[in-house]
Amino acid sequence: MLNSVSARFHKVVFCCLLLILLAACQSPRTSKAPVVSGPPGTTLPMPPISGKSLNEMGWQLADGQRNFFSQYRGNVLILDFYATWCLPCRHSIPRLVELQHRFKDQGLRVIGLNVGGPDDWPKVADFARELKIQYTLAIPDNELTNFLLSDTQQIPQTFLFDRNGQLAKRFIGFTDADSQLIEDVVKAEVEKS
Repeated sequence: MLNSVSARFHKVVFCCLLLILLAACQSPRTSKAPVVSGPPGTTLPMPPISGKSLNEMGWQLADGQRNFFSQYRGNVLILDFYATWCLPCRHSIPRLVELQHRFKDQGLRVIGLNVGGPDDWPKVADFARELKIQYTLAIPDNELTNFLLSDTQQIPQTFLFDRNGQLAKRFIGFTDADSQLIEDVVKAEVEKS
């Protein structure tokens, strides 16, 4: 009995030491890309964003028409990736509704892009009524989703672009603190001429 307890103890110690050694041998993650904050305690490298490559990407509207990123040049643009079943999305969307209402005359455009999948798309109309969404809702092209969400599929993800189509800020997830940060970035961008 004592030998089996001692053997288990030695195995646990050995495994812990092995994990510590492996962690110490890992090379540190280095990236020249800016790092963005997600939920508390997480950071992710920003995927390279090029206005040229984004310009041809877009989304499909409910009526079958397509919009392209390039059509929004000259506006401050928010692309918000969401799903109807996503609880943090239900918290962030009312904030986006408010910002669209307050800053639409200053050139803010919000586009909600549903990434909940084919089973979620029929639920969007009721979801929009429930949350009083008055901005454009659409389904993103796969190319756009793969490009912007290449490093994490976590939602909501909110991308805020300046009037020149350059990424000003990316938010991954949503917390109460993000609400004020999003507003601050929107204000700063709409005030630029």
